[in-house]
Amino acid sequence: MTEAVWLDCQFVWNERLGIEVPSFDKPWYGMTAEERASVVARWEFVRGRIPDAILAREAQIRRMLDELFEEEDFGRCCSLNREIAEAASVIHDLQIWYRTQQDLEEEDIKRHG
Repeated sequence: MTEAVWLDCQFVWNERLGIEVPSFDKPWYGMTAEERASVVARWEFVRGRIPDAILAREAQIRRMLDELFEEEDFGRCCSLNREIAEAASVIHDLQIWYRTQQDLEEEDIKRHG
């Protein structure tokens, strides 16, 4: 397996968050120094895109709040509230992932995944 293929396998797409998240096939300290360096470099690339993902969710929440303010149908209001809560939850999770830096230890990954 080439290094690039191996590295691709260490991250999985998370549909809910809209980013790749680490999913190691072996413990962090079981990786070579080169493998860890590759993972950290890849993570920093992914991590750099998180603020834009957060901004997009915040804009989505503002649109839903505007719609909620004008909505008269109770059922639709309830639905909008659920969607707003879910978007806020995603933002929270993205913020946790953003704070996950070079200490990508296996236990941290499992706790936030």
